[in-house]
Amino acid sequence: MFEELSHKLDGALGALRQRGVLTEPMIRDGLREVRRVLLEADVNFRVAKDFLARVQERALGDEVIKSVTPGQQIVKVVHAELASLLGSQRPELLWSSTPPTVVMLVGLQGSGKTTTAAKLAKRLEREGRSAMLAACDLQRPAAIEQLATLGSRIGVPVHAGTFGGDPVAAATAAAEEARRRHRTVLVVDTAGRLQIDGPLMEELGRLKRELRPEEILLVADAMTGQEAVRIAEGFDRALDVSGVVLTKMDGDARGGAALSIRGVTGKPIKFVGVGEGLDDLDEADPERLAGRILQMGDVVGLVERAERAMDAGESEKLQEKVLGKGRFTLEDFLTAMRQIQRMGPLEQLLKLIPGASKMAIPTAQADPKRIRHLEAIILSMTPAERRDPKIINRSRRVRIAKGSGRPVAEVNRLLKQFAETQKFMKQMKGMTPGRLPGMPF
Repeated sequence: MFEELSHKLDGALGALRQRGVLTEPMIRDGLREVRRVLLEADVNFRVAKDFLARVQERALGDEVIKSVTPGQQIVKVVHAELASLLGSQRPELLWSSTPPTVVMLVGLQGSGKTTTAAKLAKRLEREGRSAMLAACDLQRPAAIEQLATLGSRIGVPVHAGTFGGDPVAAATAAAEEARRRHRTVLVVDTAGRLQIDGPLMEELGRLKRELRPEEILLVADAMTGQEAVRIAEGFDRALDVSGVVLTKMDGDARGGAALSIRGVTGKPIKFVGVGEGLDDLDEADPERLAGRILQMGDVVGLVERAERAMDAGESEKLQEKVLGKGRFTLEDFLTAMRQIQRMGPLEQLLKLIPGASKMAIPTAQADPKRIRHLEAIILSMTPAERRDPKIINRSRRVRIAKGSGRPVAEVNRLLKQFAETQKFMKQMKGMTPGRLPGMPF
């Protein structure tokens, strides 16, 4: 997410960050480079111009120029203005006083509405709400089947209309069923088109009048750049949308749409899709998104992923092994590795750790294939070998290598790294005063 924009912004601000003294000409030259980066990232011209004007006004103030660390102060100013550009406060859904709260998802065909509906329902269930899905895209039988399948996967009931039927009648029936089943939220998946047209807007307008939704969220593909902004303007004029969900933020999107939509439409980005998994829907918190763009990491996001992925019982046992008197074995290492895998791709996790982007971490170490290779090696060992790797002699190493389909050298490397990890764990037991919440070790 924001990878290209983050890299270029870091380069543009790097020259300012490293200087002990800053003059007005230096600041103006540096911000001119920031402007170029924003425009290359497909940020709307007016939005970029207004953003740089606010940053320049603050950056040329005495607070920055006379600061002990003027470069860091400028980064702080840019962070604050980025957060302001993305939204003044943490976005929240509006809730009805009489359930169910209706959340209507709209957007063009191919933007990811159906998957987003399931992701949102799962997120709401995780937050303690009881959700229900309504399949009201009755022009495509595949959309009805897809939502039914996704609903089954996440354990959320789905009310599906009939292919070719009236979506308004289907949505009304879904709302009645949600009330009867005491569901607190109804997420409605609507039809899309390849482009905005009259019949689509008329259909969505009828749905809005009948359902009176608390939220109308536009689902927009971040990879379409400025086109996403124009689409947002069109839907907003017709429906007065309450917020935006940006999908495919894990792709090669340049980030301009995220920075432009609120500046042009005034509508907040409420969620961002950051992966294909049904857990990969993040709240679009302005402060955290600005931190990610400036490669400051997102510790809160990392903890949230850990809480979702970690099994409480397994984590408790691992903590006891690491911080207590138990011995940390290859079986424990495998358990920890699997828990980390459930948090998402390692490359995504590294981006959430402050400063990790500047670490020289080899690509091979972040490769998910390498983790699968390690898992194969450990699973090729006997239970006794996993508990006590010291018994693994040369012949056993050859057998393990053959069983896992990996070279003996990789088996040797794993055993060496694990021995070093065990030494580190022993040192931690003497140094760590408390527990490590949420993480496996």
